[in-house]
Amino acid sequence: MANLVVDAKGLACPMPIVKAKKGIDSLESGQIMELQTTDKGSMKDFQAWVNQTKHELLESKEDNGVFTFLVKKG
Repeated sequence: MANLVVDAKGLACPMPIVKAKKGIDSLESGQIMELQTTDKGSMKDFQAWVNQTKHELLESKEDNGVFTFLVKKG
């Protein structure tokens, strides 16, 4: 269960990443953020962003054009 859900649906890159960064900054270490986006590039962009941070990507899935990512704050 996510501590925070960030809805970035309908936003184009780089806004989903900007919102995700802002969201994860508001969490405590070990808490989980869920990001929802419809930007097709987000799968690649978001994984690259997580790799550059000390956060952990727990799950990434796509359902009917909506991409959902679960990230545990490092």
